Amino acid sequence: MLRLFDELLGEMGQAHIDLTPRRFGVVVACDGGLLEVSGLSVPVGAQCRIAQGDGHTLAAEVIGFRNGRTLMMMLGDTVLLRPGARVRPVGKPGMLPVGEAFLGRAVDGEGKPIDGLGPLHPRALWPAGGVRAGALDRSPVRRPFDTGVRALNAITTFGVGQRIGIMAGSGVGKSVLLDMIAHGATADIVIVGLIGERAREVSDFVERHMAGAKRATTAVVAVPADHAPNLRLRGAMLATSMAEYFRAQGRKVLLIMDSLTRVAHAGREIGLLLGEPGAARGYPPSALATITKLVERAGNSAASGGSITGIYTVLADGDNQDDPVVDTARSILDGHIVLSRDLAQRGQYPAIDIAASLSRVMTDITAKDHQRYARQFRALVAAYEANRDLVLMGAYRQGADPQLDQAIAMHPALVEFLTQDGGNVVPLAQSVAQLTQLLAHEG
Repeated sequence: MLRLFDELLGEMGQAHIDLTPRRFGVVVACDGGLLEVSGLSVPVGAQCRIAQGDGHTLAAEVIGFRNGRTLMMMLGDTVLLRPGARVRPVGKPGMLPVGEAFLGRAVDGEGKPIDGLGPLHPRALWPAGGVRAGALDRSPVRRPFDTGVRALNAITTFGVGQRIGIMAGSGVGKSVLLDMIAHGATADIVIVGLIGERAREVSDFVERHMAGAKRATTAVVAVPADHAPNLRLRGAMLATSMAEYFRAQGRKVLLIMDSLTRVAHAGREIGLLLGEPGAARGYPPSALATITKLVERAGNSAASGGSITGIYTVLADGDNQDDPVVDTARSILDGHIVLSRDLAQRGQYPAIDIAASLSRVMTDITAKDHQRYARQFRALVAAYEANRDLVLMGAYRQGADPQLDQAIAMHPALVEFLTQDGGNVVPLAQSVAQLTQLLAHEG
């Protein structure tokens, strides 16, 4: 029986006892979700607890300061908040809990478990903003990354340490494609950040992926859409910090974040609350800078030999590929996969628009023959889609364009190659072999 307490007692023995006097402030104003606290000087990013008269506490985070007062934002609802409530800082400002304890678990934005499997006792801390490294400290992408998805492996090959965006409108299949990658990808550690998504999707994802052999190497950080914006932002930083921690140990990490747009929305809410002007379609500059900083933390580490391969979903509001978040993500990422609503409506899943999708590192990590066949495949698909209406109306005369003739003849085979069932995994080598078999006799 006493052995059950061994781990807890060991952690208590290693804990540092802080004997400095406890300071507190008081709530003097609440405007929307913005709190003003007087008498408490703590840095931006610090977490605080607001004492209630019934003994319960509310959580808040420092987001700025003005005119001698500290500005905070609740990590939950402002219900039951009263003026004059005492505010005390907790934890270490700017640090987030990380470590092996999170593997096999699902937690919220504060690192608290939501899977009902008992408390967590992480022993390591990591800076919430990451450890800044020089540009030359990032080693280049030189090895291919196996996603288990045939179309991605063969036509837009990913690399270990690459940052890729999956861009599409709502309901086109971003989450389904992420599921396929999470199921079929090869990595030492898989960190999944479900930020601003539906609570049902969170429970479904945990049920599907937190089971079997992969559970021991997977950690999920879930902050649904009904949570406070700073908690959503904190969840994204927690998932990225976990990935950085394991990369520093030399491990190959797959970081999946769904979605980067919800992170930008959270940054927009905080920025507007602080009085920043809305620049690009209502997004203040800090909101777009937030996703840039988050994405730049992924990549290869020359010091440890570890890597973070980042896959981020980006919601194109109204299917607009020129949306500020989509445009910013496309400019900073190393590749983008575009999902087409038209293809999804035809029943092609995953609905990858091959002509619009691109991997910027593919030429550095694949063989010349593979690149040639991928370009040929892309050209055939683009030729058919550009003339699809003419072909269906019967207005095209066979023989006018040899490439289009070949595309029409091979169209069923091309669509079959791009289509893949959700539970099916096609390794990288098999994907390339099937592409070669499909096009070798056409060369």
